[in-house]
Amino acid sequence: MEVVAQLSSPIAPFYADLLYSDLSKVSGKGNTTSVHLSDFPTVNESVIDTDLEQRMDIAQQVSSMVLSLRKKEQIKVRQPLQKIMIPILDAKFKRQLQDVADLILSEVNVKEIEYLEDTAGVLVKSIKPNFKTLGPKYGKIMKQIAAIVTQFNQNDIQEFEKNSVVEINVEGQQVMLDSNDVEIITQDIPGWLVQTEGGLTVALDISISQELKEEGIAREFVNRIQNLRKDSGFEVNDKIAVKILQHNEINDAITKNKNYICTETLATQLDLVSELNEGVTVDFDHDLSTLITIKKLN
Repeated sequence: MEVVAQLSSPIAPFYADLLYSDLSKVSGKGNTTSVHLSDFPTVNESVIDTDLEQRMDIAQQVSSMVLSLRKKEQIKVRQPLQKIMIPILDAKFKRQLQDVADLILSEVNVKEIEYLEDTAGVLVKSIKPNFKTLGPKYGKIMKQIAAIVTQFNQNDIQEFEKNSVVEINVEGQQVMLDSNDVEIITQDIPGWLVQTEGGLTVALDISISQELKEEGIAREFVNRIQNLRKDSGFEVNDKIAVKILQHNEINDAITKNKNYICTETLATQLDLVSELNEGVTVDFDHDLSTLITIKKLN
């Protein structure tokens, strides 16, 4: 805790000083009267887990890209999707990605990840020179470099992405290009959205089956019921009864996912009724809404 006080002292100087002083009196470890006069903790680099940091970077980047694709297509995160496809750069990347796969799937609400060992025939990519970086580096031969780069085939692009660098011969001169010198663009495929950042490509299946749609509706209901619980001032452990006005677009979704909805909302009763004279209107889409009532059970 003394170390915590020292680390927090720059952002919470008064509280950290009080904490450090109180701890020092009890432990007898502190050798200064103030945390601000103590030596700042030194870094123990032996406990740094570089592989863990890399795995978390992958999880963060993939999740960010998938959420960006969802936003582009205006698909809410509560709507489950079926699959993500990710080309595998090398064995280490595959292992690290598999280690954080569950975390990614939970974060972006997708069912599965497909690992593409060979993207040929699945993803089509194009490459174009980045003149902003090539100009200052290779001004006189920039056009010749651009002409060679635009002739790269799919295998050339794939190797470039794996290695992050490529060496080409321009009029007898060896030129080393890195990922900043080009822009690699992945074409969307029917039913999918594709995004590339650096050497990482993510393809998101945006087709929504009836089963996925119904699960999405159930998740929306859970969210709305939880909000109603909060607005009604219910305690976290209060059991409730729920009534939902029937609607052709939601009836199957409620029936098939009844156990899930009840478990998430602590509802011991959930009924679809043909008439409901009062309740809260819940809108899902511009043309889909229904009424809900909730009642706390003793």
